[in-house]
Amino acid sequence: MKIALLIAWREYAENARTKGFWFSLFLFPAILVLSIQVPILLEKKGTPTRHFVLVDASGSFEPLIVQAIADQDTRRADEALREFARGKNVPEPLSRFVKTNRELDLAGWKKDAGAAYLQVPGFKPPNPKFKRIPLPSGVPAKGSLDTVAQDLRPWLRDDRKLPVDGVDRELFAAVLVPDDLEQLARSSAASAESVAGSKPAGIQYWSGNLADTALLDLVESTINAELRRREYVARGLDPAAIRTIEKSRAPVTSLNPKKASGTEQVGMSDRIRQWLPSLFVYLLWVAIFAISQMLLTSVIEEKSNRIIEVLLSSVTPGELMIGKLLGIAAVGLTMLSAWIFAFVGIVLWKAAGISPAEAASAGGMAQVPGDLAGIIRTTWLIPAFALYFLLGYLQYAGLILALGSTCNTLKEAQNFMGVIVLFLMVPLFTLTYIPRDPNGPLATLLSWIPLYTPFVMMNRVTADPPLRDVIGTLVLLIAFTSLVLWGSGRIFRAGILRTGQPPRLLELLKWLRNR
Repeated sequence: MKIALLIAWREYAENARTKGFWFSLFLFPAILVLSIQVPILLEKKGTPTRHFVLVDASGSFEPLIVQAIADQDTRRADEALREFARGKNVPEPLSRFVKTNRELDLAGWKKDAGAAYLQVPGFKPPNPKFKRIPLPSGVPAKGSLDTVAQDLRPWLRDDRKLPVDGVDRELFAAVLVPDDLEQLARSSAASAESVAGSKPAGIQYWSGNLADTALLDLVESTINAELRRREYVARGLDPAAIRTIEKSRAPVTSLNPKKASGTEQVGMSDRIRQWLPSLFVYLLWVAIFAISQMLLTSVIEEKSNRIIEVLLSSVTPGELMIGKLLGIAAVGLTMLSAWIFAFVGIVLWKAAGISPAEAASAGGMAQVPGDLAGIIRTTWLIPAFALYFLLGYLQYAGLILALGSTCNTLKEAQNFMGVIVLFLMVPLFTLTYIPRDPNGPLATLLSWIPLYTPFVMMNRVTADPPLRDVIGTLVLLIAFTSLVLWGSGRIFRAGILRTGQPPRLLELLKWLRNR
């Protein structure tokens, strides 16, 4: 065993010295941090102010659209000020309005500071998302909207720029509201005409950017709300009463009968708990596949370079096989430990960055870090991941090691590897189905197939699977893994020094019986 451990250390050190090992070690944490922070940063800093022109032939919707955009800017400025107030060095004019949970008393600060509530030393309000600008010179505001649209085409196509505050800017969009919009909204023929495409009916929204529809959505929702209000008034209905009625909702509470009395209500943490194992299953799949490939490459290279013959002059094939399995397993465990610790650390960091009161008031995604931290602390998700990784790795690594010992080149090994990859694809196909029915027939059946047990049971780990499934599949997995390692050892001893064509299936079966 001492010699096997020395071989394992050699394999580990040989891989740990490579740049690729350290690159992959830090790549996952970097991607995880960037995937969280970059979208937030791009949303705040990366998206430029969108400049648009507005022509309202009716003259009645323009103030509503302008006010809706101003309200949006105010909400964004308020949120930015709250985030600024969470900092450690808050200026004195604002610090007395920061509560003990680091939440800003915005109403009190607005009342105290009045219209200048955003004027805080060191605070810079976010740039507006949308900014209305005048029509270019030479484009008449009066007249046919089709004429206005035709005249605006050079700017909308970015052939020409508009001077805004002394800087040439791109015209993002043009919003053209017809004078008979209210009549068109009441007419069912207008929608049919618009769908037919014979002539644009209703509001014309011109923009070359088809991906960013935030301005279109804002204009559409604002005008539709006003049209409904007018319709209520025209029919003698009270718009305020209608809004109150429309807010009426039947209260629905989702309850879990498996939870303790008094805690049955299902929340965000319960839904995350149901789906979080899928993330670990995917990580488990990537780790087993990548590390097994690393093992295959190591064996093929040493065999093709005749290094394996030198090694076997000093050690037995069994010691060499065990050493390689343990060494590459240590490499995989090092990588996975770094990834898991990075994931847990980032979750705890994000959870510590917002107080429970802030998370409860914000709701939605703001509660996710805290819920994740709670799930990690209260479940055996990470210990199960380590256990199923080790058994899954030994199972597939044994198969791949036996495969590598019978091949002389990577090209030969890849032909056989395709069969193993086909088996490995099944857990990916069922990745999102298992959490919806974790104790159903398919999940139970796949759990008892040793090749899929690590992935499927990992996906069921937080769904309280029956104890017979947990213990029974684990015992079967250990027994099958032992059998695979025993068979792989026989094939490895027979095939490691073999040259020429890879053996056929019948020949492999003879090796299993006779060695």
